[in-house]
Formats: sequence, C-alpha cells, structure tokens
Amino acid sequence: MMAYAECEFFVPAAHSLKEKRAVLQSMTMRVKQKYNISIAEIDHQDVWQRTLLAIVSVASSQQAAERELERAIAFLESNPEWQCLHIDREFI
Repeated sequence: MMAYAECEFFVPAAHSLKEKRAVLQSMTMRVKQKYNISIAEIDHQDVWQRTLLAIVSVASSQQAAERELERAIAFLESNPEWQCLHIDREFI
C-alpha cells in the first residue's frame, strides 16, 4: 500500500530563498531520518515564503502506510517556523 500527501507551508520568517531553504532542508532531513518516508519539494522552489512538499509512505498494509504518513505530517506541522496552509492525501 502507498500513502501520498501534498503539504503546503507558509514560512513567515523567511526573507530570502536562502532562509526558506535552510528551514526546509532542516525539516526534510529530520523527517527522513525519523520516519520511513520519502519527501521532496515539488513546487514554489523560487518563492521565498511558500513551499509544497510531497510525502510518500509505502508499507505492506494501508494502516501502516497511513500511520507513518500521519506521524511525519504531525512532525512537520509541529515546527513553529512555518504554518501549514493545506494538506491533500491519497491512498493507492
């Protein structure tokens, strides 16, 4: 089973692409190390206060994939340096 999510975040403290990428790189590295998921920025690469992340979890059951995806999303949402604008989820 595969669980997929697109999460859009607003980074209010970023005043340049360099500042946004520092926040983004820190969080993506931490979530990759902590959870069994793949994550990448898929849109807004040239916008300094927004990012769209794609997150994928693959497991033997839908429940396991969904659980890992939800844990990763909760971890991302807990970061005080950005605000979650919306999340779209799919299960394949």
